[in-house]
Amino acid sequence: MDNKPTILIIDDEEVVLDSCTMILVGGNYNVMTAQDGMTGLKLVDELQPDLVYIDLKMPGIPGTEVLEKITEKNPTIVAIVITGYATVTSAVEAMKKGAYDFLPKPFTPDEFRLITKRGLERRRLILETISLRKDKEMLRENFAAIVSHELKSPLGAIQQNLFILSDELSNRLTESEKVKFEHMKSRIDDLIKLINSWLRVYSVDMSKIKDSFTAIPVHDVISNAIEDIQPQAVRKDIQLVTNVSEKLNPIEGDKTSLEEALVNIIGNAIKYSYPSSKVFVNAVENNGNIEIDVIDTGVGIAEEELPNVLSDFYRGGSAQSVEGSHGIGLTVSRKIIEAHNGTICVKSQLSHGTTFTIRLPSMKKKV
Repeated sequence: MDNKPTILIIDDEEVVLDSCTMILVGGNYNVMTAQDGMTGLKLVDELQPDLVYIDLKMPGIPGTEVLEKITEKNPTIVAIVITGYATVTSAVEAMKKGAYDFLPKPFTPDEFRLITKRGLERRRLILETISLRKDKEMLRENFAAIVSHELKSPLGAIQQNLFILSDELSNRLTESEKVKFEHMKSRIDDLIKLINSWLRVYSVDMSKIKDSFTAIPVHDVISNAIEDIQPQAVRKDIQLVTNVSEKLNPIEGDKTSLEEALVNIIGNAIKYSYPSSKVFVNAVENNGNIEIDVIDTGVGIAEEELPNVLSDFYRGGSAQSVEGSHGIGLTVSRKIIEAHNGTICVKSQLSHGTTFTIRLPSMKKKV
């Protein structure tokens, strides 16, 4: 199979076509030429070239129109404009219409070879980026099936057999053996929960939750989240302090997923707080947004780690010492908030606590 890059040169001057072809001889390229825009566009359809040189001043279809049509047909094709009437205005206009670069006439063979090399490198990077994006999407699509079949199902079977076995042997097991059985069941349960969290991150299309958007009172969402997370706070003797006005405008969203996001963020604050401390949840309206702050006075996050805290599965240095921390909850929360056209940011200082701020567009109450 011929893997040589294909280069198409469209110019109405035969001497330019001949000289450009001669310059590229021996360069391991397939070089084709056309003397007008219509012929050039037909060759683009037939050849799907990697790189196209286009003269701006040609009879018939002007070079700018040829450039636009090539970009419409296949935006991965790299187009370079050549012309004897080079001006800053024409260069800018060509770039706006999709040109990668601009080569004024006359040009030297070395200049032509260099810009050809750069253009083909650009084409290679474009195709590689598209390929990587497709691989990522394929991995995302297949992740749920792979995890379910290869991990979740076997673990579920092991868990079920452990339940049966521990029940059958209950009268014969020593107290030490019973503790070991309970430990195994607990660890497998943790693994299954972790896998379910992975599936939540990778397999759920967050944009689909927009189908169930309704007007939601901010106070209700926060109250429900606090109620769900309260047992975790009680275990660490942490007081949850809220300051949320019932007069706030509602937000448009999916109640269940927003509560999940808040539970994850408040739970994260509890997890990294010192025992017998406080976690504050405040909500105000500011410039058309509902701002929800979740504030703790716990271990904090190092300054160099802050830009990565909301990245997928990120675990900072302080997270390493916290059991059960996988960096998944914040990933899910960020995606939920972004699906609601909102933002989330974090401020922190080591040993002085962390503040997560959620901003969501507010709705005007109906009179």
